[in-house]
Amino acid sequence: MNTTILTRRTVRGAITLGLSALLATGALAEERDRPRGHFALPESGNVIGENYTVTVQEGDTLVDLGRTYNVGYEAIRMANPDVSIWAPFEGTEVVIPDQHILPDAEREGIVINLSEMRLYYYSAPGVVETYPISVGRDGFGTPVGVTRTTVKVKDPAWSPPRSMRAEAAARGEPVPAVVPPGPDNPLGRHAILLGLPSYLIHGTNRPDGVGMRASRGCIRMFPEDIESLYERVPSGTRVNIIDQPFKAGWAPDGTLYAQSFPPLEENEGSFEPLLNAIETVARAFGDEKPPVDYARLRELVEQPDGLIVSLLHTADEAPTPATPAPEVENLFGGELELSAR
Repeated sequence: MNTTILTRRTVRGAITLGLSALLATGALAEERDRPRGHFALPESGNVIGENYTVTVQEGDTLVDLGRTYNVGYEAIRMANPDVSIWAPFEGTEVVIPDQHILPDAEREGIVINLSEMRLYYYSAPGVVETYPISVGRDGFGTPVGVTRTTVKVKDPAWSPPRSMRAEAAARGEPVPAVVPPGPDNPLGRHAILLGLPSYLIHGTNRPDGVGMRASRGCIRMFPEDIESLYERVPSGTRVNIIDQPFKAGWAPDGTLYAQSFPPLEENEGSFEPLLNAIETVARAFGDEKPPVDYARLRELVEQPDGLIVSLLHTADEAPTPATPAPEVENLFGGELELSAR
């Protein structure tokens, strides 16, 4: 039997087995004792956290569970494709995707990965925090680039952009020039301004949308998460906004893992997803020839669900036909550039 074909069942089985092992060692309990979103940086490799399961209680929705366990809308939906978002059956086991590959970026300040819809904050030596976010929807894409935090504002007033007011007026739903602080303010109670004009990291009065492409370019967070950052992020903190729909990384035990997310619609024509993934894996190996399961890699790219999957052949797997890996050197003729919108 060829076991190189990835199925959701094997992924879920691996999650369950991994959870049992962690509970036996106490590693998962140690992570859960940390403040929300906090992880110890690994001594080697770049994989943090572990996936685990929780049981639906009466009245729970997947959105409720996502917010409780630090997971955004799309991430909890993709990890549980057969479970109703709004009316899961009581007693259903729900996967909490709490394992992450750190982005391929300098570990300094805040790193925002747009396709992943997550923010990473290197807040102290040996510590990384990560939280779900919303980013700009198609047509209002959040730009990539390096900037810094500037002013922090509590209970901000919101000035809807002129284009938004014009659109609302055309629908017969005029919007005021300024929305004061309060429950109707889409910025929530805390905002951190960025050096990019008109872009902020802020809260929201509609937390159910965190983890979606729902904003007009700003970064939205759960109210409790932005409140925590607001109190601790110094003005002038570096903010690196990147777009990495495919990530590869090493676990401390030497296993190569990958994580794939749906690419942003506006960037789909700027790179070839499979070749980008192959190049990413090749960089992880350096000069070595990787024993990568390319059938598994292809399926991961074509069916992205955000779950971490091993890419290496194992001793008990049946061999696949010898197929040379595509040439990745100078694959894109230089440094890859992603569209900002």
